[in-house]
Amino acid sequence: MDMPLPARRMPEQPWTDGEVIDRVLAGDVPLFELLMRRHNERVYRAVRSILRDETEAEDAMQAAYLHAYAHLREFESRAAFATWLTRIAIHEALGRRRRNLKRVTDEEVDVPSEDRSPEQVAVDAEHRKLLEAAIDELPEHFRTVFVLREVQQLSVEETAQVLEIVPQTVKTRLHRARKLLRANLVASLPRALPFEATRCDRVVAAVLPKIIDGNLS
Repeated sequence: MDMPLPARRMPEQPWTDGEVIDRVLAGDVPLFELLMRRHNERVYRAVRSILRDETEAEDAMQAAYLHAYAHLREFESRAAFATWLTRIAIHEALGRRRRNLKRVTDEEVDVPSEDRSPEQVAVDAEHRKLLEAAIDELPEHFRTVFVLREVQQLSVEETAQVLEIVPQTVKTRLHRARKLLRANLVASLPRALPFEATRCDRVVAAVLPKIIDGNLS
């Protein structure tokens, strides 16, 4: 006889993924939102490591969640739900990659914080772009392992399960990804410290009057 599902759960006792799945399958469909919010970051990073495009990554996430919901009864608790879901997302991203769908890149907008100058924010943004570009230049099978292990911080075993490869392959690909990433970053160093226009204006404004006045001290 099936045990009745709990009607509610105290805040200090969050539902496990399995409990949420049971409730969704029992008819509480809106509760699927909890699964999405709980795993959004992991799914995004896995998909983004393959597609390298913000808009298409979000489309792939949506498709992966729809697929996961449609096949939720097929989920077997022998593996973690997060692993099962991430594998679906990766397969969706790889499928889109193979079909060569049109990519549309959304430009990031950085909002300066109160305690950082516009120049500091610009430099930080430039450094992030350089790192993202260096990661994007990695071959796909290295890039995905790197993101899952170093960014998402999955274990070797979890990464192997998600990608359906053996743990030793995960270790080998991560090692090679790190070497390639270092090489990519070294190659991008000449662009690493941009000299912003506002900084240029400030230096000129401070120096030029002194030169004109002959005040070189």
